[in-house]
Amino acid sequence: MTVVHHLSVRDARRVAVRAQLLTAQRPGDVVETVRELTLLQIDPVKAVAPAHHLVLWSRLGSAYDMGELDRLLAERTLVEIRGFIRAGEDVALYRAQMAGWPTPLRRHGEVSAWQESNARWVEANDRGRCEILAHLEAEGPTPTGGLPDATDVPWRSSGWTNDKNVQRLLDFMVERGEVAVSGREGGQRLWDLAERVYPDVPDLALDEALAEQDARRLAALGLLRSRGPERPTEPGDAGEAGERATIDGVPGTWRVHPAYLDPDDRFTGRAALLCPVDRLVFDRERMAELFAFDYVLEMYKPKAQRRFGYYALPVLDGDELVGKLDATAEHKRGVLRVDALHEGGAWSAARRDRVVAEIHDLAAWLDLDPQLPAHLGG
Repeated sequence: MTVVHHLSVRDARRVAVRAQLLTAQRPGDVVETVRELTLLQIDPVKAVAPAHHLVLWSRLGSAYDMGELDRLLAERTLVEIRGFIRAGEDVALYRAQMAGWPTPLRRHGEVSAWQESNARWVEANDRGRCEILAHLEAEGPTPTGGLPDATDVPWRSSGWTNDKNVQRLLDFMVERGEVAVSGREGGQRLWDLAERVYPDVPDLALDEALAEQDARRLAALGLLRSRGPERPTEPGDAGEAGERATIDGVPGTWRVHPAYLDPDDRFTGRAALLCPVDRLVFDRERMAELFAFDYVLEMYKPKAQRRFGYYALPVLDGDELVGKLDATAEHKRGVLRVDALHEGGAWSAARRDRVVAEIHDLAAWLDLDPQLPAHLGG
């Protein structure tokens, strides 16, 4: 008999918050956090702090040292795979896809037309691919600009990648498991042969690897649709992982990780300031369905059209998303400038105190003085 769990919206929110390590029980360290979240999205925007660091601070607090992440990457305890930081052992989950590239985005699907087009482009530029591999073999870690461009067919695109021949070739060579990001220097990626970057871990068969990816993703998010839009990097659904669930007032069925459904596991929330690409809010449709939260990252909008700020941080309190913090880290002035704290609905004094305490913790972590509006104690 198939188990179907019936959840209230509040219960669903608590599953999501607990899975994302945002309760009062904080994780122990960086490695534990990355393993539980499965990934950190790399985003260098520094309006407050780079996304991968901001996500770790949201979980670990001001005791988190940015240098710790750099050390773990240098040691290969953590590695970068396709723009995400993952636990080194998780390379095993992607080797089968790399070896069979291009592989279908869906387990039982077919290679898409654009994947086939990409594969033909790589094949047409085999000379350029081989020259990059030969250079890395001889010279070791090299920035993109230091690699030879021997492509015979230029990369054509209507976007910013047009004519970025080496960069696009590297992107596909990462997917093929041939090269990897070895480190960063002055914000630039350094490339090396994947065999010298990724740890030597046993391979998994493709079906087993995809099923494990689904299971890890569901464990990290708690609650997901069983099917979602196709994405070339990290899917937004759970496949057949977990157990079926419905949520009161939310149409359709979901997959829930049963570990978060223990009725004796009491939920104790806290206040948290979230990165705009934090996985609790990254899927805006899921965010709206579970949290009824109105949020758009407005950094790409003209200033006059912004409601909440250039890089507003979503504010979590307990199991609710309750507002947005418009703040900027001004390192030259030594301040964390808070322009606005947009409160959704009526806030109690206790809620405001919890959120302001998080603002002070953020400033302390950045080694800045908090500069708050007068009504927030500034």
